[in-house]
Amino acid sequence: GMEDAQVERLPIVGVMGSGDREFPPYDEALGAWLAGWPVHLLTGAGRGVMTAVSRGFAQVQDRSGRVVGIVPSQPHPMGETPVPKPGYPNPWIEIPIRTHLPTHRSADHGLTSRNHINVLSSQAVIILPGSEGTLHEISLCVAYGAPAIYYQPVDALAPPWPLPQEISVATDFDALAEFLKGRNITAQ
Repeated sequence: GMEDAQVERLPIVGVMGSGDREFPPYDEALGAWLAGWPVHLLTGAGRGVMTAVSRGFAQVQDRSGRVVGIVPSQPHPMGETPVPKPGYPNPWIEIPIRTHLPTHRSADHGLTSRNHINVLSSQAVIILPGSEGTLHEISLCVAYGAPAIYYQPVDALAPPWPLPQEISVATDFDALAEFLKGRNITAQ
């Protein structure tokens, strides 16, 4: 009967990284590579790495997945409609998920941060260089047991902070593919 209906639910791969800088050509190339998998891409919908990876993914014509962005709001009084932060979502986000969550810092242990949604919604997380928002996402990956890997194709992309031992490093797409396959995400 109807209760037996199965939808095809593509895995979601989150990419976390700088909201300020891009790392050409590596971040955009990562997005294009991920678009060859039957996955949705999830980012925090902002600039920098988030824009570059989304652009690379979105520009691939024959892809199964969509570009999902978790959009932070500007701070607002309770009861007022939240307004997205300026510049969010970036132009490559196909499915913007608006939130009421304004912070990306850990002043309140990050409880008003969209980073929890980013991590919990991703079956696998790939990390690029970033600042405190990315560090918070790494700490959440560890806290929630979310599978995460740091992508360092060149030394210039070395992590700007020590990585927790739970986070391994991939230096090429083959290593990223092994990581995804370990999460039961298989190439099409």
